Amino acid sequence: AGENYNEIVENPFILTTEEPTSTFSIDADGASFSNARRFLNNNELPPVDAIRTEELVNYFNYDYEAPSGTHPIALNGEVSSCPWAPTHRLVRIGIKGKEIPEATLPPSNMVLLIDVSGSMSSEDKLPLLKESFKLFVDGLSGEDRLAIVTYAGQAGLLLPSTPGSEKAAIKSAIDKLGAGGSTAGAQGILTAYEIAQEYFIQGGNNRVIVGTDGDFNVGPSSQEELVSLIEEKRDLGIFLTVLGVGTGNLNDAMLEQIANNGNGNYEYIDNLEQAKKVFIYEFGKFYTVAKDVKVQVDFNPSVVHSYRLIGYENRLLENEDFENDQKDAGEIGAGQSITALYEIVPANGGSILNVPTFSIDFRYKHPDEEASALLNLEVPDDGYTFSQASENMRFAASVASFGLLLRDSAYKGETSYEQIRQWASAAVGFDPFGFRQEFLQLVDKAANL
Repeated sequence: AGENYNEIVENPFILTTEEPTSTFSIDADGASFSNARRFLNNNELPPVDAIRTEELVNYFNYDYEAPSGTHPIALNGEVSSCPWAPTHRLVRIGIKGKEIPEATLPPSNMVLLIDVSGSMSSEDKLPLLKESFKLFVDGLSGEDRLAIVTYAGQAGLLLPSTPGSEKAAIKSAIDKLGAGGSTAGAQGILTAYEIAQEYFIQGGNNRVIVGTDGDFNVGPSSQEELVSLIEEKRDLGIFLTVLGVGTGNLNDAMLEQIANNGNGNYEYIDNLEQAKKVFIYEFGKFYTVAKDVKVQVDFNPSVVHSYRLIGYENRLLENEDFENDQKDAGEIGAGQSITALYEIVPANGGSILNVPTFSIDFRYKHPDEEASALLNLEVPDDGYTFSQASENMRFAASVASFGLLLRDSAYKGETSYEQIRQWASAAVGFDPFGFRQEFLQLVDKAANL
């Protein structure tokens, strides 16, 4: 197919004697999961480079405790045996963004940037985005402002910045959208950011939301040029949400890169239920509570032989980037949970009870500040088996294992789709919108392909 994915070279096991410290940026995207679901629902296995394992894990919400103090994030973690390699240990690191009651959400200044080029005409592209954006409009308050910019050939202002209370006017503008012409993505992005700047709300949520298949073919459209354009705008305090749609020409590589570099997140919309997830159930994600969130783990070489970070391949940081506040990292939205997993090979094959296995440092910035704050988490290894682990751990591990199997990873260990289904079905307790239940069906689909 004419779809474009960046190659993923999986993280290897790293010897603690050579490098005891591991540093990465969080990744709040969920696109990889809904994109994989599109393939599976079409009775195809997704291409391996479409599988970013951390995005599969982070598609789901976890029952983590929200922060109660002054920090906008709360941390948690645990260790158990690794289900696909029982002599190894699995470490789960959890981060939860603070909850903001809808009534007290700060006002938003948002610009929808909608691709109306010829390639967007199929039902699963522009028509699906139009329905999705109408759901979004229903959630806006009178304090919010929304503008709509379209791009195809040339960028056009379809709707000037309009108060969120004028829902009928906004929806009627959305209804007027039709597809035709070629795509000048960069020009549209410039226009959208100009409007976002013009109506900038100090202390508010200033954000550009792009809806596209990513098939930019006019204007500065090399990945590098677009990324540097977006980086420049990021420093103005404007966040970015990228919504990918469609099949056949999805430029996943481009969309993920611009989201990563634009203080943004990337979601793929394959159906209206997914649109509800993005625009209704997880509306809080549009409100960044902490930006440039970095994680640094120091392993104890006397008890840890080697470790492997599962996923996050294009979010790795140099150790010195951790303290460098100029260095960009990922964002977390209101109420959002983020999870990372490490697989550990114990030293001397021995037990690692009562000895600190590792310590974890986190850095984050408040959305409108440029200096980072430091948090620390100590996670003891109490020797739990996998079945003794929390439901959060058991479900996250099941999803990670599913990603490793879909990728036919060298690190998949001893498992099968049937086995993953058993682990996951014993851990669906926290499932407010039925996505964990749906995961079980997708595992069955993969097993039959």
